[in-house]
Amino acid sequence: MEVPGPVDVVVIGGGVIGLSAAWRAAADGASVAVLDPAPGRGSTWAAAGMLAPVGEAHFGEESLARLNVLAARAWPAFAEALEAASGTTVGYRATGTVAAAVDPSDRSVLDDLLRFQLGLGLEARRLSSGGCRALEPLLAPGIRGGAEFAGDHQVDNRLVVGALLLAVARLGVAMVADEAVSISVDGGRVSGVTLRNGGTVAAGAVVLAAGSRSGQVTGLPPEAVPPVRPVKGLTIRLRAPVPGPALTRTVRGLVHGRSCYLVPRADGTLVVGATMEERGFDRAVQAGPVHDLLDDARTVVPALDEYDLEELTTGWRPGTPDNAPVVGRAGPEGLVVATGHFRNGILLAPVTAEAVAALLAGRPVDAALDPFGPGRFAAGGRLTAARS
Repeated sequence: MEVPGPVDVVVIGGGVIGLSAAWRAAADGASVAVLDPAPGRGSTWAAAGMLAPVGEAHFGEESLARLNVLAARAWPAFAEALEAASGTTVGYRATGTVAAAVDPSDRSVLDDLLRFQLGLGLEARRLSSGGCRALEPLLAPGIRGGAEFAGDHQVDNRLVVGALLLAVARLGVAMVADEAVSISVDGGRVSGVTLRNGGTVAAGAVVLAAGSRSGQVTGLPPEAVPPVRPVKGLTIRLRAPVPGPALTRTVRGLVHGRSCYLVPRADGTLVVGATMEERGFDRAVQAGPVHDLLDDARTVVPALDEYDLEELTTGWRPGTPDNAPVVGRAGPEGLVVATGHFRNGILLAPVTAEAVAALLAGRPVDAALDPFGPGRFAAGGRLTAARS
């Protein structure tokens, strides 16, 4: 492994957030190095690629919902620019999403959520059972209705990672197959990082974008350490029979109080997700979560019985105490934190990358990110300011 000489910016973490930030910083003219032993193979690889500002709008997360809408609006231009920079596709599909409720209780929960979403001015409409099946004929005949989120789209997260790796390579970004164990600070300013396998990378600025492992990088004062934890998620990849029935759009199911989603790809695969488990850094696949996820998905779309099972994938979402990202300057001069994106890493990549590039270059950051700065947490992960 070749360790690069001094660079303007070193990015710790090569997931969708770290790679997007590196791409934007390099496009600004900075020399950049990205540290990751397996770029794009963490939670980014396990994700489904949903761009779901409406479907992911939850009670008590109004500021995050507004940021998600901003990110969704940025994605078409982001995808176009990334495809031009890489010469490859990212699988952006503007096909919309249908949410389906299986029983009356699920319908009531979905109606409450729909009222909340409409109250925020989000694009959503209530559907009868027949209306749901008119949009997606493979839905089970017994569903009790649902909603349409016409603006909830998708990308292929794995194609996005491939495109980002090509784009940063064309801009001369150094990819270092190692991980940072500590950040060096001299005179109140970051000066580089120390690598696990030996050596250092000197840099004028450091972007901490290591996902659920961001809090494990040492060398920072306690108030600058982001309070992130791993939240395990399992996704299942199926393949539709050819010829045979296939979904045409993303489906979100609510099944006796449990949620699932089904995201069809243009290549005939289908991503089914996802569990949410507080099990630390456990990558093992247990039979129970697989059974529950497949059973719920088959309840919503019975035709999945005919699909082939291709892959089980686990990853660790970077969760924070308020389920929202941490983006901004923190601790010593020259440190930018970009982590904690939890359920929305793919969706928030464009706005996070733009914010990181702006912070590095001294430009203003969009005010929509104001509620998500590192300063809202005290040492130990307590909230220091309320979010509206």
